[in-house]
Amino acid sequence: MGEMNISREQSDRDRRRFMRAVLNDLNALEMMIDNDMIESGITRIGAEQEMFLVDRNFSPACKSVEILKDIKDDRFTFELAKFNLEANLTPCELKGNCFRKLENEINETLMIAKSAAAKHNTQIVLAGILPTLKQLDLTLDNMVPIDRYFELNETLKKMRGSDFRLNIQGIDELSVTHDSYMLEALNTSFQVHLQVGSKDFVHKYNIAQAITAPVMSTAVNSGLIHHNRLWHESRIAVFQNSVDTRSDALQQRGILPRVYFGKQWVNSICEIFREDISRFPVVLTADFDEDPVGMLEKGITPKLKALMLHNGTVYRWNRPCYGVVDNVPHLRIENRVLPAGPSVIDEVANAAFFVGLMMGMSNKYEDITKVLRFSDVANNFLNSTRVGLEAKFHWTDHKVITASKLILEELLPIARDGLIQEGLDSQDIDRYLGVIEERTTSKQTGAKWAIKSITEMDENILSDEKVRSITAEMIANQKTDEPVHKWKLAQLSDNLDWRATFLRLGQFMTEELFTVRPDDLLDLAASIMDWKHVRHVPVEDDEGQIVGLISHRAILREVARGRTNSQDPAAVKDVMRINPITAAPETLTVDAIRLMRKNKLGCLPIVNKGKLVGIITDHDLINVAGKLLEEYLDDFHKEL
Repeated sequence: MGEMNISREQSDRDRRRFMRAVLNDLNALEMMIDNDMIESGITRIGAEQEMFLVDRNFSPACKSVEILKDIKDDRFTFELAKFNLEANLTPCELKGNCFRKLENEINETLMIAKSAAAKHNTQIVLAGILPTLKQLDLTLDNMVPIDRYFELNETLKKMRGSDFRLNIQGIDELSVTHDSYMLEALNTSFQVHLQVGSKDFVHKYNIAQAITAPVMSTAVNSGLIHHNRLWHESRIAVFQNSVDTRSDALQQRGILPRVYFGKQWVNSICEIFREDISRFPVVLTADFDEDPVGMLEKGITPKLKALMLHNGTVYRWNRPCYGVVDNVPHLRIENRVLPAGPSVIDEVANAAFFVGLMMGMSNKYEDITKVLRFSDVANNFLNSTRVGLEAKFHWTDHKVITASKLILEELLPIARDGLIQEGLDSQDIDRYLGVIEERTTSKQTGAKWAIKSITEMDENILSDEKVRSITAEMIANQKTDEPVHKWKLAQLSDNLDWRATFLRLGQFMTEELFTVRPDDLLDLAASIMDWKHVRHVPVEDDEGQIVGLISHRAILREVARGRTNSQDPAAVKDVMRINPITAAPETLTVDAIRLMRKNKLGCLPIVNKGKLVGIITDHDLINVAGKLLEEYLDDFHKEL
């Protein structure tokens, strides 16, 4: 849940005092480990369930503040955006039917959330990335009003010195810049915690690193960012870029980002903390009066709040955690790679596979670092996020093998043995590992389902309608709790209110633009109009800023004057309309219609922060008006 008592006014003195507290906490942790004070001999699992809120039209619903007021349950808390919620699930000892208990608790918390959300005309959906989310939803107005988030945003921006950039190449390509770390709000996850003892922490942590790639490959559920088909687990790229504090100069020096997999095998938990303290500057501070060493001398277990606050701003995909329950300290490995969804049973199956491999691989390999190169493990992870089960891994015995073959032939038996040795219920083992086996055999992950669904939809359907249909189908399938490998591909929904797609210009504007430069030949603009069947061509400079607009009518005037055949051919700048009227993506469509009618405009370039991002034409608006008129006349005819 994170430390919320954050200082908004950070001075250099505050940072120095906070770092002193961090170092004191680290010293205390080393003392506890050296004196064997960390709880051992028991293994527990826990999880954090994040979720999206959507309205009846499947758009993000910024209702978390209101909904949490209605939820009287300490397990629930905020996430970064107002369209997210998080439930912290009860830790459970790894034995018997603990995974069934986990599944039941997830369903229980979802029912609580759904009941409270319904009072605000809001629905709950589990998704790694919500398909209907767009960049215009990621504003600071939609950030939960908590000091921690605003301070983190301000500090990250200051350290970076420029906007955050996101570039992902998949089937499609997405390249955006954003002025806040709200990019992170694209993501929701299902984070699994595994308690381990201090003596076997290093062994278990390195195992976690080794198995993350194959677990990720079958769990991928974030193949779409809106209509763009990208990495099968695009969350990984989004999260790394959304909190990247490195300036261009630091990136060129090869400095690691705050979100990272790791650089090498580890030798101690304190080594991880020392590495992260050395590499990553403080971004949040708070006042902690705790004297951890003094508390240990008095028999009181310190909570190491300063160290954990700093640790909470470094986002290793397998993150070490420390906690205290009933004055007893413990260590955990937090696996952060698993996405939310596609269904509850899919999530629990992913968790069971991860935990089973943790136990089975720990038993099989005395030292995983002797049989796998870390560079291969890190590369395996990257490959898994890009293509899921189609990834090729470098594995033990120097073999190269596909993710699906490795899982089916080698890893599932190891995971099964690991769960059996821990005393897990045999029926539960069959239930959850059976889901992994069937999903891997069919190769229909959540990401593959979404990517294939949108690809097979009619190309003439607007992308906004496609992603609404996909989101609607996700919610419907989640209500049945069928695992994703049994889902039929999403079809265009008959129950969509099509008007929701045309509420704002950014939802249906044409984004594939053909533009010219001011010094280009005017005939080039005329040719583009002919080739692409358009009547307006924006004129932009080398920075992507719109400086003019060429219309079909203006070119006809030049043809009539004979300038297109002269020895001194006209340039675009000689004819273009300078400083055309523009609108922003978030502009209401009804306001745009009034603006275009008032100024007799045939098109309206869409601009975001001075950059051309789309265009709306009178033809687009005629299509909207035609739909509206058709629906109105149908209703009128029925009344007669």
